[in-house]
This record gives sequence, structure tokens and C-alpha cells, in this order.
Amino acid sequence: MWANFIFVGSIFMSVVSIDERGRITLPKGIREMGDRAVVISAGSFAIVIPIPREPEKVVEGWLKSRRGRKELGLLAEKKARADAVARARRRKQL
Repeated sequence: MWANFIFVGSIFMSVVSIDERGRITLPKGIREMGDRAVVISAGSFAIVIPIPREPEKVVEGWLKSRRGRKELGLLAEKKARADAVARARRRKQL
């Protein structure tokens, strides 16, 4: 059982397998049904960052904006679209 767990200093890590469909199962101790996470591909490894169930409450005290949620969403979509077009142009896909 302990062969699947690694301690590096005070950091707890676990070794997981990738199935034939490219999926991994996170250990039960670090996940709950319905949890969401951001997965960042970082070259030869991936970083998994959990998303709080109510992220707006987590950032309530330190993240303030004069713009409303809808306006911020539209601004983020516009920026993401511009970034995607720029990336496609760099790759000569447009």
C-alpha cells in the first residue's frame, strides 16, 4: 500500500497510473466527487490545481474590481480570443 506514496520533506505525493484512455485517478484523500481542478501541461509533467467550490468567496477579501462579473467575463473572452488568433498567426494557421 505505501509503495504508491512518496514523502519529499513535508510534501505528500502519490504515484498514479494512466489508463488506456489517458485518464488518471486521484487518490481518495485528495479529492471529492464533483471537485474541479485546473490541469497545466508543463513539458514533461503536469500541475493540478484544485478549484474551490465557491471561488468568489475565497477571493472576496483580496480581489476587488470596479467592473462587474459580466463585464470581466466579456473582457476575459475578448482577451482569450485575441490570444488564440495571435497564436494561430504565429503558427501560420490563419
